[in-house]
Amino acid sequence: MRKLVKILFALVVILMFFGIILVFSASGTYSAMKFDSIYVLFKSHLWKVIIAFVALVVFASIPYENYKKHSKILILGIIFLLLLTLIIAPKVKGASRWIDLGFVQFQPSELAKIIIVMHLASMIERKDELIKDFQKGFLLTMVWIVIVAGLVLIQPNVSTSAIIVLLSFTILFVGGARLKHVLGTLGGAAAFGGIVMMIFSHSRERVLGYVNSIVNGGDLNIQVKQAKIALGSGGILGVGLGHSRQSDLFLPESYGDFIFSILGEELGLVGTITILIIYLSIFLIGLIIAKRSDDRFGQLLGFGISFNIVFSAFINAGVVAGILPTTGITLPFISFGGTSIIIFAMSVGILINIANQSAKKQELRAAQVG
Repeated sequence: MRKLVKILFALVVILMFFGIILVFSASGTYSAMKFDSIYVLFKSHLWKVIIAFVALVVFASIPYENYKKHSKILILGIIFLLLLTLIIAPKVKGASRWIDLGFVQFQPSELAKIIIVMHLASMIERKDELIKDFQKGFLLTMVWIVIVAGLVLIQPNVSTSAIIVLLSFTILFVGGARLKHVLGTLGGAAAFGGIVMMIFSHSRERVLGYVNSIVNGGDLNIQVKQAKIALGSGGILGVGLGHSRQSDLFLPESYGDFIFSILGEELGLVGTITILIIYLSIFLIGLIIAKRSDDRFGQLLGFGISFNIVFSAFINAGVVAGILPTTGITLPFISFGGTSIIIFAMSVGILINIANQSAKKQELRAAQVG
């Protein structure tokens, strides 16, 4: 288990390191145009990486059992923050998603993904076999999912709301809920989500554009078109770090959600596959850590954290490649952005603590037997 922790830590540091380099490469031209210095966005990202690293270390030292004890307080706290976001957060591109803390813009919906996993894991452990009963177990979890996902939805943030729902139902299924309950409820949620997507103009345009691209061919939008050009330009080995052409204002805000395209351009197919393998490796390590955990809460929490990381990574890659509609989901540990990288780092810290606690318990049992 100790070796797994070291490998996990190393993989996350590698992703952060590449993220620093890629953000510098992707943001330099835009930063020079807007701030008259190529280093402004890079420095901002660097500070957030440092904060994220500290958060990883801090949360690795906090016993994960504490989240089970206080899951009700945490879920009520995130609901309050989501409500506060709707009230005080300024609208950016038509959405109220960020609370400005001065040194960083905090996005409560990112934290909500982890807290809903914590609370559901705690509920499933308490309910035990009752989670198989629709009324006495399964239905009670729906209350929290609907509230959290609903508050994120009306920001509006359709993509993050959908991820919260999918992540929650995956946890429920892994936790023992009946497949017919999961699929039946998820089908209803999908139908409702489809209606909501047609109500909000930005999500309607994305969905209709995606459908049109499939039916009639062509690209979803200018970002996807330029992202695909970047991926194609990279070839097998890429054009080299710092030599991206699409980051010279051809691809809008290439340092953010579409940084995977700059990765593909500069490091080529080999680079993109390597990074995706790293995400898969983190997921597999997370699964092993979760499986070896002594309690059901640790197992479900470890699985949920690992699944969220790999799920987000492959959604981001799918969007950049034009396979999925544009979502606004960041590439974990690499994309520019404060809340995302910090929350993902906190998550890995929790995962490391689950592993360390399990290792200590195993060593204690071995010592008692010996």
